[in-house]
Amino acid sequence: GFPITITVMRWSSNFRLLSFIVEILNAEAGRNLEVIQRQGALLLVENGQLLHVELPKEGVNVQAFFETSKVRETLLIATRNEGKTKEEAEAASPLMADARAMLRRWEDGDEEIRSLWSTMNSWVYAGFDETYKRMGVSFDEIYYESETYLLGKEEVLRGLKEGKFVQDPDGSVWADFTNEGLDRKILLRSDGTSVYITQDIGTAKMRFDKHPIDKMVYVVGNEQEYHFKVLSLLLDRLGYAFGKGLVHFSYGMVELPDGKMKSREGTVVDADDLMDEMVATARAIAEEQGKGKDMPAEEAAEVARRVGLGSLKYFILKVDPRKNMTFNPKESIDFNGNTGSFIQYTYARIRSLLRKAEELGITLPATFAGLTISTKEQELIAKVAEYADIVEEAARTYSPAVIANYVYDLVKEYNQFYHEFSILKEENEELRAFRLALSEVVARTIAAGFSLLGIEMPER
Repeated sequence: GFPITITVMRWSSNFRLLSFIVEILNAEAGRNLEVIQRQGALLLVENGQLLHVELPKEGVNVQAFFETSKVRETLLIATRNEGKTKEEAEAASPLMADARAMLRRWEDGDEEIRSLWSTMNSWVYAGFDETYKRMGVSFDEIYYESETYLLGKEEVLRGLKEGKFVQDPDGSVWADFTNEGLDRKILLRSDGTSVYITQDIGTAKMRFDKHPIDKMVYVVGNEQEYHFKVLSLLLDRLGYAFGKGLVHFSYGMVELPDGKMKSREGTVVDADDLMDEMVATARAIAEEQGKGKDMPAEEAAEVARRVGLGSLKYFILKVDPRKNMTFNPKESIDFNGNTGSFIQYTYARIRSLLRKAEELGITLPATFAGLTISTKEQELIAKVAEYADIVEEAARTYSPAVIANYVYDLVKEYNQFYHEFSILKEENEELRAFRLALSEVVARTIAAGFSLLGIEMPER
């Protein structure tokens, strides 16, 4: 038999975050906790004793796992599953008890805990700001759960007083949705502290009170579909008409070529590292193909940044956002095919063409009348004319992929035109001016579409 029994549960935090929390508990509470990774599992150890295990996947035979792994060699201990439920495991967990105690102190306004929390948050927000700025992402308004949870608790207690929610003997507050085909949803814990959905109730009310909007779209992964279905029902039950207008835009998960990203197993790509890799790859490919060799170093670096980040964004945005997708960094930067770099290259080619025309003193009239043009040119004009409808469709269906694939189709049409017809060498001056004007309109449309996708265009 095994001399030590432990609770087997699945941590919601990844290794780095769990390690960070453990460091705080060690410093603040005098604990001697340690987190160890072995064969995809997370092991929580204190003073040589194994307290908790998170296995790398569901349904693993615990005894077999320890007998066959190197964990036994490392810790010289093993365990068996006592068959506890997740709820029982969390209730018995010393670490979870410490976390709950810290949360109570935080909600009670404890100065020491609030100061520690504020320090931690400042680090996180500074990192977020740096990454978002690099991605070209900004926010008009930010709501913090720390500022909305009290409003959420007030709404829950009002609902309890009005008989819309129920309170269990342990003091916890629940919403019963069994009549709607769902289950019970906890709104306040037995110690009175809030949960995620409590904070979401407060945030939703604050947003609708401040802004005269008819609909609110939550852009959150498909793993949270149940959560937002319940949130909509909760807001409706509390008497808010906007509850029915809540839209959960559920997007699919991004996977790596060798499988799904998992923070516990270290298969998550860090956003900053990925951006570095994409920019470096763009620079390397350009050098291999002899592109930009006449550029100053600073300009070449800027073009590599735009191409690398543009390729990253486009590769993800061209896929229907509701579908899971596999992201392959190597495939995303290709100057041929349905990639951001291919589209950017075409745009840069058009801009180069227009600069040459300007150097030659060619001017473009505002209108063209009585000019006979080819079928291909008519098709290209028709494609450009679809842009407004495409943007409307993308907005209606919440799908940037509609814009991405339209721009790719437009670029394909233009490249066919570019290879089939002379532009600068066209002898008919009026026809030459028309083709230059058409090229300029195509370039503007490409740039406008990519701007909506948050992608910058290189001029060459």
